[in-house]
Amino acid sequence: MILQHYAPNLSRAAVSCKNCCLSEFCLPTGLNATELEQLINIIHRSPSLPRGKHLFKIGDPIQSLYAVRSGSVKVYVPTEPGEEQVLGFILPGEFLGFDGIEAQHHTCAAVPLETTTVCELPYDRLEELCHALPAVDSRIHKLIGKEITGDHEMLILLGKKTAEERLATFLLSLSVRFKQRGFSERDFNLSMSRHEIGNYLGLAVETVSRIFARFQDEGLISVNRRYVEILAMDELKKLVGDCPMDETCARVREAP
Repeated sequence: MILQHYAPNLSRAAVSCKNCCLSEFCLPTGLNATELEQLINIIHRSPSLPRGKHLFKIGDPIQSLYAVRSGSVKVYVPTEPGEEQVLGFILPGEFLGFDGIEAQHHTCAAVPLETTTVCELPYDRLEELCHALPAVDSRIHKLIGKEITGDHEMLILLGKKTAEERLATFLLSLSVRFKQRGFSERDFNLSMSRHEIGNYLGLAVETVSRIFARFQDEGLISVNRRYVEILAMDELKKLVGDCPMDETCARVREAP
């Protein structure tokens, strides 16, 4: 029934997903061909969003979950007028929108940091599939669990690490995430500003700029505006230190 209901758009959606290099991050394993088609058929690829055009704001009713296809998105909570607390940066192949599930409206805001495309999974249709297909339901629960783990990692990062360790962990985490998606692990552009990085890491922008300059002087990285090249990966990893409770640090240390 679900497959027949969405059949008119099946061919377009299937081609889009099956040709996407990020599909392994988005589509759950363990589905047979018919079940996979049912999932693919509800996915809608939105037009490109320009930098600064919100995906959603606080209080907006939840309508979709989103997978970033290209570009990047900042998730934040407004604080004082004109101020914000950055909660995270979403890269290609990563999801957002889970904050709206419990109360049926969003408790944070999401805005592209650059021209960005996303794939939308309409929440009401996704709920139907979760009830019908255990593998889809399991995938969504794992994604929610990953988001909770990320929140815990961030608390440890802010509470236990020096400023240098925070920035080193941030850069190495980006490196791991880019590598997993087939991009370079050693050189990449930062779509976020120094101010946004500092906000996320709990550091003053002057501190972030000073540590970037120190890392460059020590030959750990090369920085040209927002372009960063990691020159001494092993030395940068040593700065992360021992943090057995922090899975991000573990992934960074184990990365080849």
